[in-house]
Amino acid sequence: MIGRMDPKPRPNREIYLAALRRMTPEQRLEKTIELSEFGKDLFLHGLRQRFPDADEKQIMSIYLRRVMRCPSRNS
Repeated sequence: MIGRMDPKPRPNREIYLAALRRMTPEQRLEKTIELSEFGKDLFLHGLRQRFPDADEKQIMSIYLRRVMRCPSRNS
């Protein structure tokens, strides 16, 4: 964006972008899937902590309801 100032310093941004550019499309896809799985696992971990008495079926039900409430950025 033209004229937009980023208020947060990002000293490693160029290094990160250079690393992404060096990756093959397959490697970028693998990393995307890995990060997506990590996010899901982290969300489930948080639900298990928040609802310690819930069994796995209840946790998955809560998870699915909450995921369905999230707006998709892909549409």
